[in-house]
Amino acid sequence: MNQQSSSYPQEPEFSLKGLIRARIQDLKYLLGFRKVFAIAILAGALIGVLLAWKWPVTYTARLTFVVEDTKGSGGGLISSLAGQFGVDLGGVGSSSGVLAGDNVQELLKSQKMIQRTLLTPYSGSTSLADAYAEAYGLKDKWKKHQQTGGAISFPLNDKRFTRLQDSLLQVMAKDITEKELSIKKTDKKLTFFELSTTTRDEKFSKLFTERLIQQATDFYIKTKTKTLRANIAHLERRADSITRILNKKTYSTYASNKVLLDLNPAYPTANAGIEVNERDKMVLSTIYSEIVKNLEANRTMLIQETPTFQVVDEPNLPLKKNRLGFLKAIVISVFLLTVLLAIYLFIRREFGGGTEEAAH
Repeated sequence: MNQQSSSYPQEPEFSLKGLIRARIQDLKYLLGFRKVFAIAILAGALIGVLLAWKWPVTYTARLTFVVEDTKGSGGGLISSLAGQFGVDLGGVGSSSGVLAGDNVQELLKSQKMIQRTLLTPYSGSTSLADAYAEAYGLKDKWKKHQQTGGAISFPLNDKRFTRLQDSLLQVMAKDITEKELSIKKTDKKLTFFELSTTTRDEKFSKLFTERLIQQATDFYIKTKTKTLRANIAHLERRADSITRILNKKTYSTYASNKVLLDLNPAYPTANAGIEVNERDKMVLSTIYSEIVKNLEANRTMLIQETPTFQVVDEPNLPLKKNRLGFLKAIVISVFLLTVLLAIYLFIRREFGGGTEEAAH
């Protein structure tokens, strides 16, 4: 029994004193390299200074906005009122849908919105896309590639871009979405959102933030009220058409009445044409009245159903400047360099190469 148990190695018992003694030995071993650590600290400080000096300065533009939207209960009431006029809104006013709730955040991050914003003016004929590429040195990088064939730009007046321009525009939009753009909700219980853009160009950060919210606002409202606007356009066309027909019937009835005065009383059927015109005129008047009622009802509903993007705080110059402080850079550099040096010395000791040097 004793032979069987002795064949298995036993784990050493944990000792707090032994652990402390081992750490003290490690510290004494590192103190044997005081000169090396002094050089490492000095080198880390110089690296930190150089890093803080070369670190690019960025500017952050913040914009806070609130989305006021019609909830489901209001939409149900409007749909009920519209039903009395024979108009089916097809669920307009419901808060569910592609643009409901937190999906506004995804709308602002969409490639379509960002690319549209990049193709807005920066100054003169220069687009925001050109300003972004210039700020990050992308144009110089593009010139080095043979596929670009020279300088690449994104003119404002161009309706169509080449395949290469579209590809580069997608790359810039992706970089902005992943690195420079941030959309968050300030409070989960509220509908306040904060949109911020951080880039190396102060003017670009401000313009891009303002233009992006404008692009998203136009798209959001246009999509949200698409059904009502289509109904209004259809009713307006019908109202204009019936107005023209009703005017013709009015002139026709007047002409028939004038002709009737010159007719021989012996022909009693002469009044039939006048009665037909009067009946058609009455029917058209009734139809026109109902269309006008529906049209005004839809216009009222359009006002009520149009969501509102209300900007609460907008970015103002000068923007917040972000830069790496010298003290922070020095502390980080010195810490990382000394930690790496300590790890290297411990690894070297394990292989038996640092014991003699530490002793000296």
